[in-house]
Formats: sequence, C-alpha cells, structure tokens
Amino acid sequence: MPRQGREAVDITAFESELNDLLVKAYGSIDRLEEQMLRTTSKHQVSIREVHLMETVAQQRQACTISCLSASQGISLPSVTAAVNKLCRKGFVEKQRSPSDGRVVHVVLTHEGARIVTAHRYFHRHMVRAVTKSLTRQEREAMLSGVRKLNQFFDEELH
Repeated sequence: MPRQGREAVDITAFESELNDLLVKAYGSIDRLEEQMLRTTSKHQVSIREVHLMETVAQQRQACTISCLSASQGISLPSVTAAVNKLCRKGFVEKQRSPSDGRVVHVVLTHEGARIVTAHRYFHRHMVRAVTKSLTRQEREAMLSGVRKLNQFFDEELH
C-alpha cells in the first residue's frame, strides 16, 4: 500500500479512536461529578448549578447576576432563575449592595461553600490520579493537546 493511502487510514483510525475517547471521558467525568454531588449534599444539585456557585466563589469582589451571566455565557433571565433556585435550596443568598440598593450581590452560604469545596477536591483528585503515572514529556504533550482542544472550542463558540 502506498505511504499516502496508509497515512489516510491511520489518520482515520486515530480520529475515530480519539473521538470515542473524548466522548467516553466527557461522559465519565459527568457521571463521576454527579455521583460526587449526590453524596455531598442532601439537596439535589446539578453540575450547571455547581459551576455557577464556583463562579461566585472565584470572584474577588462581590458577584452580581450580570457578572454570572457574562462569565457563564448565559442570559440574564436564565441566571436570575438559576440563582433563585439556588437560594431556595440554601446554596446562595442575595444581598443588596449597601452603597447602591439597586445592585444585588450573590454570596455563597455555608452549604454552598461546602459543595464548591467538594467539587474542587473532586477535580484535584481526578487530575492527580490521571497524571501520577505520566512522564514529564507525556504531561507536556497532554497539556498541549488539551490547550489546542480548548482553543478549538473557544473559536467555535465565539
């Protein structure tokens, strides 16, 4: 078989295996996160809700609905509904700004902070488990590949 034709078959097999691995990895991470959340909280909480709480926790200054909307790429009405739901579940509170009563800040409750801490632990544990047996060269190659994957997503989504 000529080299050019053989490379095409190898690339197709590579692409197929890579696609299968990415789909399986995404599904596995999703299922593991959901499992972790079921054991962490007495209330049902979704991954999307945890990511909103994570954003609240990451803010250096008070977090507003607009801030959450911009950082998550979600419409203001959707974020408002999600924050209201998180308030009912006891994960966040809405507080009026003392300097401007029109502004509402979203803050984590103790229970919300506990969920965020568990979520962060899950991710640290997962990354350490995945990378502990990799050589330095393999870790660098993995980072390079994931950076390029994220660059593709960024370009496609914006």
